Amino acid sequence: MNTLRTAMLLAAMTALFMGVGYLIGGSGGMIIALLIAAGTNLFSYWNADKMVLSMNHAVEVDEKNAPEYYAIVQALAKQAGLPMPKTYLIDNPQPNAFATGRNPENAAVAASTGLLERLSHEEVAAVMAHELAHVQHRDTLTMTIVATLAGAISMLGNFAFFFGGSRENNNPFGFVGVLVAMLVAPLAAMIVQMAVSRTREYEADRRGAEICGHPLWLASALNKIARGAEQIPNEDAERNPAMAHLFIINPLHGERMDNLFSTHPSTENRIAALQEMARAMAGAAPASRRAASPPPIQPEEPSAGPWGKPADPVSEAEPPPPKPNPWGRNPTGPRNVRSKGPWS
Repeated sequence: MNTLRTAMLLAAMTALFMGVGYLIGGSGGMIIALLIAAGTNLFSYWNADKMVLSMNHAVEVDEKNAPEYYAIVQALAKQAGLPMPKTYLIDNPQPNAFATGRNPENAAVAASTGLLERLSHEEVAAVMAHELAHVQHRDTLTMTIVATLAGAISMLGNFAFFFGGSRENNNPFGFVGVLVAMLVAPLAAMIVQMAVSRTREYEADRRGAEICGHPLWLASALNKIARGAEQIPNEDAERNPAMAHLFIINPLHGERMDNLFSTHPSTENRIAALQEMARAMAGAAPASRRAASPPPIQPEEPSAGPWGKPADPVSEAEPPPPKPNPWGRNPTGPRNVRSKGPWS
């Protein structure tokens, strides 16, 4: 069903792309737009993940240069029954994360240094579980391709300035068609892109909480990330706003309304849904609770664990407090010379 929805969405985006081409250049413009859309879809399928990671200056890490972070992703992927994704780190002070890739076998997850510095081990685990949920639902391909097509449609609308008013084309609507292409098409592309993101964020929150077994960990993490995103700008995301819906929290400033024009649901609504999920888990019988909620993620060797002894997610009133500076870097002071991370 998810594959069918993805195919329908991409078909709608391609049709929109062709419609803009027709309004700008008539039948010739529509054919050109179709060729561009087909090329964009093909290119995005194989290379969109690399483009997104490159635009965010992400660096691949492993168990040697980011052992705790890598161990978290590894344990969660095993818990979710997923192949180990490539793991990336973004040297950015804004706490945030995203996933990309055309399928679970070719997936990648990325977290910012700001996320690792400001969140506890438990909260980082919940965030990465959310991103793995996107991988498991195969959201990453759709969201990345939609972002690419939306950007292309907006760019095509801008071309109307240069080609739409020419008498050489056979645009049947003249200047009115050009005006529609310039104003309506980018807006329509934006609406589709945002609607896809909002629907799937709720599903990823739910599945992510199931993977890590602690809805309140993710609720606490979302609260911290939202506050950090408001206070700390993400310059790479500001330069490429079409990527905003890929992140767990909107990295752009001034985007907080939970409506059709928001790239993400409001953080308050997402937290409320997770709290309700935790209450439902708390009200279940012990046997049902064990069946519905997987055991907390534990490392294979206790000494190398990505976090300490977890608290019971359904009995605690509040999420556990963060551990001080668990990643080997002091965000307010000099860099820790003992850190093995690629940002040292």
